[in-house]
Formats: sequence, structure tokens, C-alpha cells
Amino acid sequence: MSPRRSDSRDRMILSAAALLREYGASATSIDRVLAHSGAPRGSVYHHFPGGRTQLIDEAVALAGDFIAGLIDAAVQADDPVAAVDAFFVLWRDRLVESGFRAGCPIVAVAVETNDDAPRLARSAAVFARWQEALAALFPRHGLPEERSRRLGAFIIAAVEGAVIMCRAEQSTAPIEAAAEIHDLLLYALRDRPGAEPGPRP
Repeated sequence: MSPRRSDSRDRMILSAAALLREYGASATSIDRVLAHSGAPRGSVYHHFPGGRTQLIDEAVALAGDFIAGLIDAAVQADDPVAAVDAFFVLWRDRLVESGFRAGCPIVAVAVETNDDAPRLARSAAVFARWQEALAALFPRHGLPEERSRRLGAFIIAAVEGAVIMCRAEQSTAPIEAAAEIHDLLLYALRDRPGAEPGPRP
């Protein structure tokens, strides 16, 4: 594959991910991806023999990997509460920078009714990966594995729901309210087995 063709393929996947964030899966057509990416029409079935389904599937995978990488970097922090706070700030900043147009491309695919099982399966796998990455943070700080898994799922659900509400309200208020998780984590870590008692936050 020549560098030009490879570049064309990458541009199309990036464009598909950007369009999913702003417009959702149904509106992310091949024509729209071509217009956004500037890729030649002839490259579509050369790079994506599975057509639009394959393109969106790969865009979902790319977006999932990107956020997973950010989570993986955040959970290396010594302070688990600060790590989760940073995750919420990341999403708040993305919303503000896009004028509340850009949401989560994984949600965009997951919530739309369709018969495309591979895309739905990919979305579920991405959410599970994010939850597991967050859940891996808490046992290192003394929380039981089962509670850590629940917290990982809860944090992802809270931030994704808050992002949707922020876009609807054109405001950061929902994601700032969802950061109430900060106090929940302080309580959980304070009450973990073997923790030193301290003042309530």
C-alpha cells in the first residue's frame, strides 16, 4: 500500500469518528466522510471492502482506543480521586472546545436502532474496556475487586450520561454535577479495610 493510499484510509477513519461525535451514526454517510476527509471516492471500497459498516466499525475502534489510552494514562496516578477528576475535566474540555457539538462516538453508534450487530458488539466491547481500565485503578488503593468493578461501570455511565445532557443543555452544569463522584470516591477510600480514619469530606 502506498503512503498516499494509507494516508487516505487514515483520513477517512478520523473523519468518520469526528462525524459520529457530532452527527451520529445514521448521518455518517460515505459521501459525508469523503467530503470531510477529502479522500477520493475510488478509495472507499479499496480500503473498506465492507463499505460503510466497516468504516464506522473502524472509527469506533479508533475512538475507543484513544479514550482507553487516556484512561490508562490517568490510572497510573498515585491519587485515584485526582485520576477520575481528570477524566471528567477531559470530557468537559472537549465539550466546551467543540461548542457542545462533539459527544462520544461510541454512544452515537450504541444508541441508534439498527440491525448492524458488529457495530453494537464493538460498542459494548469498548465500554467494557473502559470500565475495566478504571476498575483496575481501585484495588491498588485497597478497594475490593467487586466494588472496583461497580465503580468503574458507574463512572463511565455517569460521564457518558453527563456528556449527553451537556449537549442537550448547551452547558457544562451536568458534567460538573456528575463530578459529585469525587466525594463518593473519598468516602469509599476512607472506609476501605485498613484505612486510617479521617475527617469526612
